[in-house]
Order: sequence, then C-alpha cells, then structure tokens
Amino acid sequence: MLGLAMGLGGGRSWLLMPLLLLLTHVQPRMGLERISYVPQLSSASLAGKITQATFTLEQPRGPFNHLNISDLDLIWLVVAHSNATQKFTDPQNIEDIPTPASFLQRGYYLTLMANRARYPGGQASSQLRVLRVGNDTHCSPLTRGCNHPLPGSGPYRVKFLVMSDRGPVAETEWSSEIHLQQARAFRAAPGPQNAGTVVIIAILSVLLAVLFFALLALLIHTCLDSCRSTPISHPGEPVSVTRYTTHHTFNPLVVGGS
Repeated sequence: MLGLAMGLGGGRSWLLMPLLLLLTHVQPRMGLERISYVPQLSSASLAGKITQATFTLEQPRGPFNHLNISDLDLIWLVVAHSNATQKFTDPQNIEDIPTPASFLQRGYYLTLMANRARYPGGQASSQLRVLRVGNDTHCSPLTRGCNHPLPGSGPYRVKFLVMSDRGPVAETEWSSEIHLQQARAFRAAPGPQNAGTVVIIAILSVLLAVLFFALLALLIHTCLDSCRSTPISHPGEPVSVTRYTTHHTFNPLVVGGS
C-alpha cells in the first residue's frame, strides 16, 4: 500500500500518507464473549428466598468453561436497577469497579467475586448451592465487592461479568426483573371512622371516668364511716354512783307509808 501511494502523484501521495498510517496503527478490538446463560432465582423452597433487602439466585453450573476464560479470571455479579441496564459500562480494570456506595448514583455495582472453580459443571448434587445477594450486613458499602443489603424493593436485574487482568472477557445475559418484598403499612381496624363516631367515643370515655371517680369516692366514704369508733373510758378513771338500790330489798309499802 505504501508503494502504491508512492507511485501516485506527489500531491495525492501526501494526502494518502496520514490515512495509511492510521490504518497500520489501528488494531481490531475484540468484543466480549456472550455466554448464553440467564441468571435466575432459586427454585428451591427456601425460607426468606426474597426479603426486603435480599434475594437468592441459583448458583451457575459450568457456564464459564470456555477456552478464553482461565482459572485466574474473576467472575463478578453485576446488580443493577432494571432501568439502568442500558447505561451499564464494563469496567476496564479492578480500580474502576463500582462499589455499593455508588449504587444510587450509577444504578449498578459489582459484588460476589469468584472464579470458575466456584461454579463447576456437571449434574446437580444433593448439596444446595445458592447465591444470596445482599446478605452481608458487616461490610462497608465503600468496599469493593461488598455484598451489602439492597436499598429498595427494585426491580433489579443481574448478570455475570468475567474479567481478566487485561479487562472484561465475557458476560452472561441479564436476568428478568426481580422484585423484593415491600413493607406493609399499618391498617386501622375496620369500621366507621367519621367525626360522629369520634365524638361518641369521647363522650363515653368522659362518662366512664366520672363513674370511676364516683365509685372511688363512695368507697372511701364507706371505709371512713365503718372505721369510726366511739371513745371508751379508761380503766383507771374513777366512777361515782350517787345511789344504788337493790331491787330485792325494795318495798313499795314502806315507801308509800312514809
């Protein structure tokens, strides 16, 4: 190509030289390998499979056994808001991996770092293998790879991203939308809640209070009245009797004759 350019006229050769230099320095960019695997929620009957801050995925079995994926490559789980999957950009190195602290700003973050030895292929064993997203309450959301509880009910979508020391290597499909449980608001007791009902309840409360105090006053008055006693003379006090007549010596005839 260089000889062809030199064989052209002097003016045209100077115009083609920058284009030839550009073509010789540009190298074709290798795209990410698309793995035909869709993450999904666990099909096992688990208590707390979906909560207000966590959800449980099936652990992949062998989708990363490809020639261009080595045992040293890191496999990350990308957690994103459903409306943020279109603007997700693959981080080019470890330093660019977003943390959970940037989730509200970016709409996505990476967590659950592993390698393909963690996701072996073969038939499903009797051992339950699941990935619980948002299950770590002790790590800081500023830490890269922290599996911090999710900040809302979603919906969320996830995918796996394989990264080597040179950058992204492969990725899976995005999952379907995942909705978390929502906190239920307190519901008042059923029944009429109009202004008339409130007034009646207030009047009955006042009458009940008045009746209570009336019964309390009556009880106190009865107790004081029954506990009151008359004074009793002291045994040492002298008692004088002006006259004492024994009835067996009384003779009405003598009295009348005198």
